[in-house]
Amino acid sequence: MKLYNTLSRQIEEFVPHEAGKVKMYTCGPTVYNFAHIGNLRTYLMEDVLEKYLRYRGYDVTRVMNITDIGHLSSDADSGEDKMLLGARREHKTVMELAKFYTDAFFADCEALHIKRPDVVQPATGCVEDFIRVISSLIEKGYAYLAGGNVYFDTSKLKDYHVFFNFKEDDLEVGVREGVGEDGNKRNKNDFVLWFTKSKFEDQALKWESPWGIGYPGWHIECSCIAMKYLGEYVDIHCGGIDNVFPHHTNEIAQSEAYLGHKWCNYWFHVLHLNTAGGKMSKSSGGFLTLKKMGEDGFSPMEYRFFCLLSHYRKSLVYSEENLANAANAYKKLKAKVLSLPEEGELDAEAFARYNKKFTDALDNDLNTSLAVTALYDVVKAKDLNGATARALIADFEKVLSLGLFEKEEEKRAALSAEEIEALIAERAAAKKAKDYAEADRIRAYLAEKGILLTDTPQGTSYTVGK
Repeated sequence: MKLYNTLSRQIEEFVPHEAGKVKMYTCGPTVYNFAHIGNLRTYLMEDVLEKYLRYRGYDVTRVMNITDIGHLSSDADSGEDKMLLGARREHKTVMELAKFYTDAFFADCEALHIKRPDVVQPATGCVEDFIRVISSLIEKGYAYLAGGNVYFDTSKLKDYHVFFNFKEDDLEVGVREGVGEDGNKRNKNDFVLWFTKSKFEDQALKWESPWGIGYPGWHIECSCIAMKYLGEYVDIHCGGIDNVFPHHTNEIAQSEAYLGHKWCNYWFHVLHLNTAGGKMSKSSGGFLTLKKMGEDGFSPMEYRFFCLLSHYRKSLVYSEENLANAANAYKKLKAKVLSLPEEGELDAEAFARYNKKFTDALDNDLNTSLAVTALYDVVKAKDLNGATARALIADFEKVLSLGLFEKEEEKRAALSAEEIEALIAERAAAKKAKDYAEADRIRAYLAEKGILLTDTPQGTSYTVGK
């Protein structure tokens, strides 16, 4: 199996640190708003990678953080915490906001058939770990206290810009235009490990530390959570391409300074989902959610299929027309799969021949587009009986997870009448409390399960629909 390694900027044969086992870390969401479909593309492609590693026989342990503190509105360690901004926007406490959007994120993942990681760890549960690692970095001379904050000293590293060959003078302060320089930093690329109350008096979540009451920086979270659950070595670290700098660069800096050796061998980054106007982002305010896509008539599986038609290292251009074309192709594909006869005995030789096309595609830097082509080859094959074709597709589905054998009746059976009524009651309570975002989330979740709600003066009823 070969993967493109962002660190080496080349395709390499994948060899885990320990034979047969893969330790995998994926940067999780900052839970201050709904995930947009660009975010979800990254998690979807990471899901394919994890499932294919398992398919290949590896024992995979996958860890994901939940950023519920410390992620500022600027990558330059300035601005307000996104969680605090979101809490003010929605008149919730930070923890109420975190729970709501964490639940919403995993509801989206479930709808997209994205497997939940083996470990999901909110940052708020690891503050003692952050303090321990930061203390060690200070003792080792890699961090310093200035202006009430603790900074990582990038000048102590032989090579800070490990992903790209930047020239020091070419870098804008904080990467973004209009970001003021932090006068406490010894070097422009130094980053904050711990903020104190001296800078953020109104911060909602604060903890005692050796450096004063405060909270951790964003970058230290992932390093500590990965080390806590995966140990001193990570095989594959995943994320969106926008995480390369500064987030993943800073993770490597602080992790290897703390450990004293190379930390992660393979870096897997998914490129952006773009619209006609450029990269989709929450800061622009015009981002598209899975719920909104459903309202426009597209199912989660149609979006998953749309993503699999493109290579993860290529920017994917979203438009309603492009998605509609993929949705129509998915409907036709699923109809053909469901119509395959079940007669005949499994032809082991034919199974191996067609299976090789599938594994060759995914062994080649996770080429999902070619893997889908292998799927179509099975559906169209004249030399396969129904039993063999169905067995092959079921085998491919362990990785692709497109729900090709799911029927509407099975969707309806996913929720009992009691569960549906309970969710309708929860939605009614949310509407009464004027928590319309929660009410909308419940409606969207039920719609994904094939349950359509109708509000009347007498109450809410439901029917089974698409």
